[in-house]
Amino acid sequence: MRDERGRTIGLADYHSHPWTPSPLTPEDMWEKNQRWLIRIQFDSDCHVMKLIPHANEARPGEVYLRKGKAWALIGIIKPEHKPLGIVTDVGE
Repeated sequence: MRDERGRTIGLADYHSHPWTPSPLTPEDMWEKNQRWLIRIQFDSDCHVMKLIPHANEARPGEVYLRKGKAWALIGIIKPEHKPLGIVTDVGE
């Protein structure tokens, strides 16, 4: 189908894994794999994680875990660590 107004783009990746625990993997966080503004992942025990990569920006990526009715920041990906998706723990 063609639409003269333009073409669609994906803004988010939302997926699940049928096993637990299933945290975001390093490959999930590699800079070269960031095609979305946000990535949500959950496993069969309903652990829900969110990655905001801030791809192509000089600011850190953010990794969150859903706790109750809120998102808790659990890690950052420093700009220099984005190519390999290395997460720095921010603690509780």
